[in-house]
Amino acid sequence: MERVAQLSGQLLPNPLAGKEPRVIPRSKNKLDWFKDKGWGFRDTEFSLNKEGHVMLTGSRYLFSGYVLPELRPWAEKHLGLDIGVKTPAQNVVPVDPPILNEDFLAAIRGKVDEVSTDPKLRVHHSHGHTMQEIFALRHGKLARAVDVIVFVTEHAQVEEVVLRAVEHGVAVIPYGGGTNVTHALLVPENERRCVVSLDVTRMNKVKWVDRKNMKACVEAGIIGRDLEAELARYGVVCGHEPDSVEFSSLGGWVATRASGMKKNSYGNIDDIVLQIKTVTPRGTLIRGSDSPRISSGPALDEIVLGSEGTLGVVTEVIIKVRDAPEVKEFDSIVFPDFDTGVRFMHDVAKSRLWPASIRLVDNTQFQFALALKPLENSTFKVFKSSMQKFFLSKIKGFDLSKIAVVTIVYEGSARLVESQQESIKELSARYGGIHAGGEAGERGYFLTFMIAYLRDFAFDYSYIAESFETSASWTDVTTLCRNVQNRINEECRKRGVKKTPWVSYRVTQVYDTGAAIYIYFGFHYQGVPDAVQTYSEIEDAAREEILKSGGCISHHHGVGKLRKKFMKDSVGDTGVRILEGVKKAFDPNNTFANGNLV
Repeated sequence: MERVAQLSGQLLPNPLAGKEPRVIPRSKNKLDWFKDKGWGFRDTEFSLNKEGHVMLTGSRYLFSGYVLPELRPWAEKHLGLDIGVKTPAQNVVPVDPPILNEDFLAAIRGKVDEVSTDPKLRVHHSHGHTMQEIFALRHGKLARAVDVIVFVTEHAQVEEVVLRAVEHGVAVIPYGGGTNVTHALLVPENERRCVVSLDVTRMNKVKWVDRKNMKACVEAGIIGRDLEAELARYGVVCGHEPDSVEFSSLGGWVATRASGMKKNSYGNIDDIVLQIKTVTPRGTLIRGSDSPRISSGPALDEIVLGSEGTLGVVTEVIIKVRDAPEVKEFDSIVFPDFDTGVRFMHDVAKSRLWPASIRLVDNTQFQFALALKPLENSTFKVFKSSMQKFFLSKIKGFDLSKIAVVTIVYEGSARLVESQQESIKELSARYGGIHAGGEAGERGYFLTFMIAYLRDFAFDYSYIAESFETSASWTDVTTLCRNVQNRINEECRKRGVKKTPWVSYRVTQVYDTGAAIYIYFGFHYQGVPDAVQTYSEIEDAAREEILKSGGCISHHHGVGKLRKKFMKDSVGDTGVRILEGVKKAFDPNNTFANGNLV
């Protein structure tokens, strides 16, 4: 209350408070609208229509309801998909009976919003979205599931749950959006205690917005899209937009030290956060001030950032906000090849006039994006597309099998966007770049939200795929990409993968000293014994190659249990011992027992 009193002249209450919900209304049961054995909204999927063409169902996305006539031929040719042989998912995911701690359940009864042991919810709260996890949901079972889901709506309820969990010897795993891709939510198989999934997604309110000092206090369970929808009422934005922004939570961003596609304008999550409130087994941890900078010894918020649910559960965050952008524009630039594109990106980094988002995709991914073009509904559009190819190949002399594309999002004031556009135009001209327009840029941005849906479509036809990320110095970017691609191809040959794997890469973020890189790969697994184990071994080999080539363990996905084996390479023996000591100090009984990091 003191904080509210201090800011009484600056805070803007929700203008619609008392009239409608603070956030976009949806069912409390996530499975009413989210898939139970795959990614995304239930009404959205890639499927075959009666004519055998691929189309995107629903109405939520750029090409929803459109036929994509080139996608099936492309997938059959380049991925080896056999549309005639389907590998459908099982109807129900089996799950073992729960291990219940009746004393704990009695202690929290009436003190939380809801307690559930529903089998479907238990499964859903026990996994993230790696290929291995989704494969298990489709064709097997999870080795261990959470036993109870506890839904909370306020900080005091979280404190009560953690207090009683410590008292009664219960294990706790925090749950937000559930979108992680590091095995972070998988329950350790040897955990014999009752395991509680502490679901904070009903803690989803913007508590206040301070327009004078440009910050907001937000409950950690809010989902990214809902956060922006709520902040828009005040004329401000957070601007953090990871690929998973439709489904991931603010608390999850903090726990994984996340990054977003528009970090050039708004920063990574560690740049956005001012103060974190975290419930730990030792009590609630919160910095005494949300001042812009404090010198009072090591920053304890930094311990929570990236802690991946091992020390406690984040309940509330004070974040920086910005004025809603005046202008938002898309653009795209074609370069002769990937290496030229990387040199351009490096010059952009040095210029410090960075668009909100600027990403470079290789030719493989460019060709993939072309396959996602919807059916042209006019002779003029078909003619225009043909002329663009003719111009690039015949007039400019570009090899269509080598070109790379940069997609751009400009966002900010009209003056800022204009200066960025002028800078980009000048820099791209140095490298022979050809501007391809906003439509291609928007399509490239749209593709980001389709990757996981496309992976689910491929699952139906014996194809498994995944992406992973890293960052590296500018001197290592191109060699790292090629080394990893060669290593994946080599490992696939060694393990009897008959059809050539699909491997692609893109530069997704720029920094003064380097760049973030995404690697995508997949293969047709028919005839491959234990396809999931084979894939995991290849992925580990690719991670080894990343580290050998100057990359890091992760740029923004985090470690979880998937990359835990590489932590010593990342932080050293001393670093591992320090992290183990921090864990022991915060959580001596291993109440937060997801087993992530170390």
